[in-house]
Order: sequence, then C-alpha cells, then structure tokens
Amino acid sequence: MIKLAEYSAPKVDLLDTTIGAHLDKIVADDPNHLAIVMPHQGIKWTYGRFNDEIDRLAKGFLAIGISPGDRVGIWSPNRIEWVLTQFATAKIGAIMVCINPAYRLYELEYALNKVGCKAIVSAEAFKTSQYLDMLSELAPELSSCAPGELKANKLPHLKTIIRMGNGKSPSMFNFDDIPKLGDGCSPDQLKATAKSLRPDDSINIQFTSGTTGVPKGATLTHRNILNNAYLSGVSMRFSKNDRLCIPVPLYHCFGMVLGTLLCVSHGATMVLPTEVFDPESSLKAVAEEKCTALHGVPTMFIAELDFPGFESFDLSSLRTGIIAGSTCPVDLMNRLISDMELTEIVIGYGQTECSPINTMTAIDDTFDQRVSTVGRAHFNWEQKIIREDGSTAEIGEQGEICSKGYGVMLGYWGDEERTRETIDEEGFLHSGDLGEMDADGYVKVTGRIKDMIIRGGENVYPREVEEFLYTHPEIAEVQVFGIPDAKYGEQVCAWVQLRPGATLSPEAVREYCQGQITHFKVPKHVRIVDEFPMTVTGKMQKFVMRDQMQELLDTDER
Repeated sequence: MIKLAEYSAPKVDLLDTTIGAHLDKIVADDPNHLAIVMPHQGIKWTYGRFNDEIDRLAKGFLAIGISPGDRVGIWSPNRIEWVLTQFATAKIGAIMVCINPAYRLYELEYALNKVGCKAIVSAEAFKTSQYLDMLSELAPELSSCAPGELKANKLPHLKTIIRMGNGKSPSMFNFDDIPKLGDGCSPDQLKATAKSLRPDDSINIQFTSGTTGVPKGATLTHRNILNNAYLSGVSMRFSKNDRLCIPVPLYHCFGMVLGTLLCVSHGATMVLPTEVFDPESSLKAVAEEKCTALHGVPTMFIAELDFPGFESFDLSSLRTGIIAGSTCPVDLMNRLISDMELTEIVIGYGQTECSPINTMTAIDDTFDQRVSTVGRAHFNWEQKIIREDGSTAEIGEQGEICSKGYGVMLGYWGDEERTRETIDEEGFLHSGDLGEMDADGYVKVTGRIKDMIIRGGENVYPREVEEFLYTHPEIAEVQVFGIPDAKYGEQVCAWVQLRPGATLSPEAVREYCQGQITHFKVPKHVRIVDEFPMTVTGKMQKFVMRDQMQELLDTDER
C-alpha cells in the first residue's frame, strides 16, 4: 500500500539493441515462422521472406541517397509498403515520419517542413484525398526534374518522392523499383550501416495534436518503441505462437508499436485485415487466421460486436488484445469476455510522447480494476499524480498524471520550448490528463486539465457528469465540455450518442439530470450525435466539439 499518489513499477531488463538487429535475431531463430498476413493484398509471408523484402528495400533506400538520420515520410493507409518502410528505415537508421492519411495540403506542407523530410513514400490516394495530386500542387517543380532531384520552393527539404502503385508520375520513383535499385548495393554496405546505429538513436517521429489541436513532432528512439512493444507483449503473455489482428491505423503508435513492432519483438504473426478499419473484415480475419489477439479502441470493438451476422464468425481462438484510449465501459467488457472470449484483454493508457504505453492493466487484475482504471505504471515506469503547485497528491486526490521511464520521447522535433513545458527537470512527462491513484497504484483518468468547466465560480469536472449520464439505459456514449457564456463564464454542454433504436431527446437528457446531480452540473446544451471527432487512439477531441457547438449556437442566435 502506498501513502502518496506515486508508484514505481517493477524493473526488468530492457532490450539493448536496435529494431533492425532484433528483427535479424528473430529471423535467425525461426525463418520459416509466419510473419505477416494481409488478405487485402494477398500477402502471406514467413519471417525469412519478410526480412528479405525489408533488406532489399533498405538497400534501395541507400542506393537513392537516403542515409542515417534522414527523415522519410510515410503517407498511406495500412498496406504492405507501410510495414516494409517501417522496418527498412529502421535497418538504415533513417527516421520514419508518420503522416496522417487524412492530412490535407496545409497539414502536409507543415509536417514535411517542420521535420525537414528528405523523402516521402506515398500511396496514390486515400478516400477523397488524391495524394499524388496534392504533392504535385505543393511542388509544381515535379514536372521538370529527375527523380530524387526535386528542388521545390514550398518544400525546400524534400528531394525524393516514392509512389505506390503501377502508374507512372513525373519525377517520382515507383515503390516496386526501389528494391531493384538496391540489388546493386553490397550486403556489406547494409551491414556496415546497421553496425553504426545505436539504441538511443532517433528512429520515428509521430505528429501528435492529441486533444489540443497543436501538431508537435514527438521524436522516439529504437529503445523507446522497441521496449514498449516488447514489454506490452510480456503483459499480454505473448509468444511466437500468437497471431495479432491489427485493424488500427499504422500511422500512430497503436498500430506500428503495439501492433507490428509488438509482433516482431516476440516473433509472432501480424494480421492486417484491410487498409482501413472495417468490422466485417476484422472479424473475418480473426476467424480465418485463428487470431489469438485483437486490438482496438472501444468504438471499434462495439462496431464488431454489433455487426449483423457477428455470431457466424468463429472467434474461439481469441484470448487477449489491447483496448487503448480510455477506460473500458462495464457493458463492453462483459461483451468482450462473453461474446468474443477475450478473457485476457488488457487496457493500455499513455501518450505518443511515452512510446506510447505507460500504464496497463494486468491479465490477472479484477474485473473492477479492468473497467474502472487504466492499470498501474508499466514495467520500468514511475508515475505520480501532482497538484497545481507541483507537490505530490494524496491517494484518491485528483491531479495531473505524470510519468517517467525508458519510453519518454527525446523531445518535440525542433521545439525546445514545448519540450521543456512537457518534460520537467526530473524527467517526468506531464500528460495534461487529470487522474487519481488508489492505494495500490491503480490510476483512474478523470479528464483533461483544460477540460475543467468554471460555471459561475463553481468547478465542474466533465467526467463526473459523463459518469452520471452513462447510467441512462439509452445512452451509449457521452462527452461533456464547456461553452462560453456571457452570464456564467461557461455553461455545461453534452454531446450524446444513443444506443441503437433509442429516441432520447435533448430535453429528456436534461430532465434525467434534474434532482440527481447538482444544478450547476446539469448540461444547458445537449446535442444528439451519431459520432465524435477523436484521435486514432480513441481520445475524444473536445476542442473540435467545442468549436462546432459554438458555431451552431452562434448560427441559432442570428
């Protein structure tokens, strides 16, 4: 039992190697073991084949002038090219920069220039976004230069564009041609490059806006993400015999660290069912490939459980997986255990800046601990809850969640000021999340610091109101936040998603609150919605909801 809200997890030996060297060891141990399955591209490769394809691509990157430390963007939904780029850049020490598939022109230009990308590997298109057209719009100089020799006014660092697909584009390399260019590169050159790399070298940049909307490039090392992947697998009791279904997007830590890298770290099989999440494809992949694990955020699991014909899929092979983004509602956990047989599923919490997991529930935790908390500090992590003055909070007292350990990022690329604001002098990363810790070190996330609503001088914590509204049988999901108000400073606003078939009105939501919670906590504004804006890990973006709601209210007043 602890006396203050601070907890140090057990220490274990960390992997002291690079991602490429660890992959080589896994391959040497069992080259014929199944590495990757991607039904939508007809891929089913052993570790031997997988590593051969990675090495050829890595040599191709070297052949076109990509060197250790160079930043290489990857802009694509879940495809084999994404996974090959992930490990090929790691083999040569190039820093892979994850570009959100939903980015538009302004965001793309900002990301490429912020970290100085020398090259970008790009899909042709995704949904309504024509990637190659967007790149050509930002760099019209592509019409008159040789591949690898771009000199663009708007993208001064970018020299090389590698496009996926069979089509031809002026001044761009084709992805499938890069390994061929590498065939002339000596294997000794790849080995020499690999030997020059160190575990503490930067290897990945993840752009994170989280719930604040300000993009920052979290810079992560081999040691950061390889160990986070490996130790998350240890908590799941992973082995080479496991098969993980990965329906989450690769461009974020959930997909590329807790998905593909977790599998590689244990020599397990990764199954990526399709380019973007689709409940039917995920269920089909689990059934056909006999997956033992399945990842997702709560909304993904709900979509799978509610899919028509769900009962026709044989999911008996499942046992574990990670739910990320938030605590798991009681009803959902019951369904995961009873309907999906995910008896050993765990809850993961953290930030991209922590590579990403810093707390996790254990397989042996009680049901209550798995639905009301996000677990305890993970292996080799320290965690504490602090007050506004920086002092450590007491057990059960709300404060900011701070974490310290091997997974804390090097910093935000090119932004020392924001790095200092986030990582203090003791090495603790300040999450911006509000939480509380119990006497055994289990953490409950209660909201965001900036989410607190001050209505007429009264502090309203959104999580309190949300927890009450969850008790309504017709409400599936709810998010509460503050809206500016001339009289009270702020008013409470709730966005509510109903269960299938429910017909609850905003007035009925408010009536449900009357006399049950303090009057100033009752939402003045209620909006019934079909979905919520959120990050890829399922964290709700309340700043987007706030802006949209304000626009609606302003329109109504005109």
